[in-house]
Amino acid sequence: MTRVLSPKRFETDLLGKFGHVSTWVFDLDNTLYPADCGLWPQINQRVTLYLAALTGLDAISARALQRYYYHRHGTTLRGLVEEAAIDPEPFLAFVHDIDRSGLVRDARLARAVERLPGRRLIFTNGSRDHALRTVERLGLDGLFEDAFDIVAAGLAPKPSERAYEAFFDRYGVDPAGAAMFEDIAKNLVTPKARGMTTILVAPRAGQRDERDAADGEGRDAAHVDFVTDDLAGFLERVNDRLAAPRALAAE
Repeated sequence: MTRVLSPKRFETDLLGKFGHVSTWVFDLDNTLYPADCGLWPQINQRVTLYLAALTGLDAISARALQRYYYHRHGTTLRGLVEEAAIDPEPFLAFVHDIDRSGLVRDARLARAVERLPGRRLIFTNGSRDHALRTVERLGLDGLFEDAFDIVAAGLAPKPSERAYEAFFDRYGVDPAGAAMFEDIAKNLVTPKARGMTTILVAPRAGQRDERDAADGEGRDAAHVDFVTDDLAGFLERVNDRLAAPRALAAE
């Protein structure tokens, strides 16, 4: 699924929206891997287990606390740091200690990412270690310059402006020349405001969506330039559209 009024208009928009892009920024969870691969429920379960062990709450109460922190602070970790003063490193190590065997190497996506002209970066609310382990399992290792995580952002999660400013500063990124791929629409508000081209990566029709219900909202919002349920296919079309003027110039 890609938002498009007509095939001709879509191809024109691709060149207009991506022709100037030199930095390609990707969220990790439920963006570079499918929403129904089983990874996200594991992470959610590990967060609940951590909270239960920390507080002595039963699983249902711990899950309720988890949702409270998430909706109030943007991430459970941010809530725990601000309200319980925990050390973030043990939390991140615990919740990302998961089984990644359900991930399948995605050669098509790897080829599409590798073709993108310019820099390629990951920007995640998770940990850098989780990002690196996950992209390795997907067969995408070596394709990204770096993975910017919640620790590098000073524990400020997307969609906060502070998180994006830290990202821009760390890598010297000009947002006007960058594109952001995300699975949560609200996380694209700041990128759009700063001039980035924004792409929402959504589950396919009928695909199991194991995210928080609120995270699936906003696909028709004005700050979303494109919506796709096929990241590899979308990147292929972008690459082909960008290659056409270069091929003509070389003739």
